[in-house]
Amino acid sequence: MPTDFGPAPSRVPCTLTDTDIAPRTAPGIPVQVFLLCSGQLAAVGRSVSLPEGALDAQRRVLVAQGLLDELSERPSAAEDQAGYDTDVRTGLRVNGPRPDDPEDALRLSTAPEQLPEYALAQIVCTFADSAAAEGDGSVVLGGPSGSEPFRRYECTTEVRSDPGAEKPPSSEVETS
Repeated sequence: MPTDFGPAPSRVPCTLTDTDIAPRTAPGIPVQVFLLCSGQLAAVGRSVSLPEGALDAQRRVLVAQGLLDELSERPSAAEDQAGYDTDVRTGLRVNGPRPDDPEDALRLSTAPEQLPEYALAQIVCTFADSAAAEGDGSVVLGGPSGSEPFRRYECTTEVRSDPGAEKPPSSEVETS
């Protein structure tokens, strides 16, 4: 008697082999970006190039911009076939803090509250797990105008497992 268990799986989602990722990694600092796959965030290896002699504060912003650039790139053919995608659109820029901003702040060219949930989750988790943040699993983000408050966003297990459910948890950060 036949049974219907649905179609046979044609591929294993969210799985890449070393040969799949080799073309996407270039010389530079190895980093991880969080792409969308099967409704979750999944870490994928990339690299970011930095100019020699970049100072720490400048280096942090350069890493953050490199991460944004990687997040906005369309997935490779192998990543696409494995089910990876991104909600971060091209053209998003990041700057370091202004004189009265928190020293660990990053200013996005689009206010974080205006980003789609998936894109914000990708950015928060990617930044929080990189040299762009302080290393505590969170990142301080603000928008371009300075009229909206800075918020410290956290990349939690819940955000990684269901990035579209709601925006990443955050708390307001006092400025000087």
